[in-house]
Amino acid sequence: MDRFRFSGATWERLGEAATRGQQYLSGEPGRDVLAPCLLNCHGEFMADEDLQAELDRLRRENELLKKGGTRGVSLKVSAKGGVSVYGLGRFPITLYKEQWAALLDKADEIRQFIATHEGELKSKS
Repeated sequence: MDRFRFSGATWERLGEAATRGQQYLSGEPGRDVLAPCLLNCHGEFMADEDLQAELDRLRRENELLKKGGTRGVSLKVSAKGGVSVYGLGRFPITLYKEQWAALLDKADEIRQFIATHEGELKSKS
């Protein structure tokens, strides 16, 4: 905090701003200018190089998350013992093994239904 000069701001207001992730910077004489700021895990203001490093880390993490959405279909056993299929939509599709067996037995019928109603059905892009 010693990098910034505070003019006219009370320590109480500074503390309040810090809890909101903001800091007061010296503006016109007698006036405070409120500027956004990031705090580290100890509640201290971060240096410019630390802010840049954090920004770079978040950009890399964001890119990995974007790429993660195209990893395909995966299967897991749900907490209640069902089979969950992930990767087809926003939420998993979970059925018990008997339900999957009945659905898979009708696979040819489902394909035929889709082919018959091709003009009525929408595709997710």
